[in-house]
Amino acid sequence: MKKEIENRNDLALLVTEFYKKIRADKEIGYLFNKTITDWNEHLEKLTDFWETNLFPVKKYTGDPIKAHQEIDKHFNHAITSDVFGIWLNLWFTTLDELFEGENVAILKRRARKMSTFMFISIYESRVKV
Repeated sequence: MKKEIENRNDLALLVTEFYKKIRADKEIGYLFNKTITDWNEHLEKLTDFWETNLFPVKKYTGDPIKAHQEIDKHFNHAITSDVFGIWLNLWFTTLDELFEGENVAILKRRARKMSTFMFISIYESRVKV
């Protein structure tokens, strides 16, 4: 029986398992593997991010839009809607493998909205003069 996402430990498991899939993915793994130098630190920061998005805590600090715009520029605008599609599919798969309940649905909705907004922001940064 799967459980609900109830706390930071659950989110840490989700983030860890999700990024195992991301890192192994043949199509998008290189974007992450060539960018992130300290995976422990990165996983901790992403756990902060999702904890801040799901629970009433303020642990995450950072500017994910700027960071992703810089990564896109570094990789010659290789971040496409397909990249976000793969990212979302792996996120949904990992959620469904590990958990059930309302917080799963919330994290799916928020990831979908975030990925759309992030891609639009990346695209807009490409066309700025």
